[in-house]
Amino acid sequence: MSKFFTRAGTAGRVGALAAAGALVLAGCAESSLGGTNGGGTSVAYGASKAEYQAAFADMDTILLHTQSPGAKGSVAGSFVEKYVAAVEDWSGGKITFDLAYSDAVAKSTEIDDAVSDGRLDMGQVLTVYEPKEFPASAALLDAGVLSDQGVVTGTMQSNAWPAEVAFSTPEIVAEFEDKGLHLMMPAYNAGVNALFCAQPTTSLADFAGKSISVGSTVAGEQVSALGGTSTSVAYTEAYEALQRGVIDCAMVSPSAAQIGGLIEVAPHTVIDPAAGLAVPTGNMVFNADLWANLPLAARQLLWDRLDVFLSASIEDKIWPVTANVVTEIEQYGGAVAPFAGDARARLTEANDKIVDGIAENSALDGAAFATAVREKTRKWSDIIADLGYENDADYNGFGEWFSPGKIDIDPYVQRVFEEILLDRRPA
Repeated sequence: MSKFFTRAGTAGRVGALAAAGALVLAGCAESSLGGTNGGGTSVAYGASKAEYQAAFADMDTILLHTQSPGAKGSVAGSFVEKYVAAVEDWSGGKITFDLAYSDAVAKSTEIDDAVSDGRLDMGQVLTVYEPKEFPASAALLDAGVLSDQGVVTGTMQSNAWPAEVAFSTPEIVAEFEDKGLHLMMPAYNAGVNALFCAQPTTSLADFAGKSISVGSTVAGEQVSALGGTSTSVAYTEAYEALQRGVIDCAMVSPSAAQIGGLIEVAPHTVIDPAAGLAVPTGNMVFNADLWANLPLAARQLLWDRLDVFLSASIEDKIWPVTANVVTEIEQYGGAVAPFAGDARARLTEANDKIVDGIAENSALDGAAFATAVREKTRKWSDIIADLGYENDADYNGFGEWFSPGKIDIDPYVQRVFEEILLDRRPA
């Protein structure tokens, strides 16, 4: 029988549907725990696949449980599938994953609990749904209003600076540690938020009195600043609410708008590269107890292949979804427009006030945090420009301009790893 390395006592995590198989695996697991304790052979950063596979040659098989937010093979979960496949490949099959699809093990609001209690070994926690449990992380979500919203540069900048700020903010790291979670890739996103409206809505006059569905407190503050009225409408009811005129706009991500069919009834879209809406983010985490006891080479490989996680999140999810969505917007008679000058100025002012307000947040050192946010947003805008990335197309032209592989994302991913992840690599 093949041996499986995992933490003892987690057989039940796969649930009643596979209880018998779980018991068999757990019995094998317990026999392979001895002598690891997080040690073993170290693999240098930058090691080749062959070097990694050699390090795993005599290692027992490690079975890890995780899940994807999307159906098998879907764009929504492609970044998880590619990360899992890369780790399995580079380990020579010595790390394997039991991958559940469509959040089958734990829904969005309970992923942190599922990783903590062992139903999942690894998962993507969405703190936006639990601001009271993650108050420091909620401050980082609010600060996302300062992210660049450009179709290329914004995607890169907004997936870099929040991770650097998160790792350098002890209160954010502690929130995860206190729940038994080891933070791996903090604050990555699935793309910008946008306003999808039934009628063209870009100026302060357009927004006056408009009812706009939002999903967070800070988004409500932005709507109020524009002169609209924020409301909460269940995502599953947004299509009908827009169709019937109960709401005039919905503030959601392009992917959510597409999946929910909202573009058909609200094709008039607002995304302004210079005045950002709140950007929801996810956090890649690992069960802390299991992480500490994995062989060192396993932890190093899981960390090093975060480059695949990040690149796939952008190349295989954000940009293809954006291209598809802007094409659909055009099909339904809409277009992507920036805010009119008066609305942009009002929102920019409101965004500055939102970040200034974080200075009073008691969940962290608010003043230092607000300063760090402003420094890191500028730093990563400069890095991305220095690397030569530009917005060669605006949102409306992105559907025709973009094709897989057109943008060489490797220099960016390498820089993110070197600036943010390398110092935290297991050693």
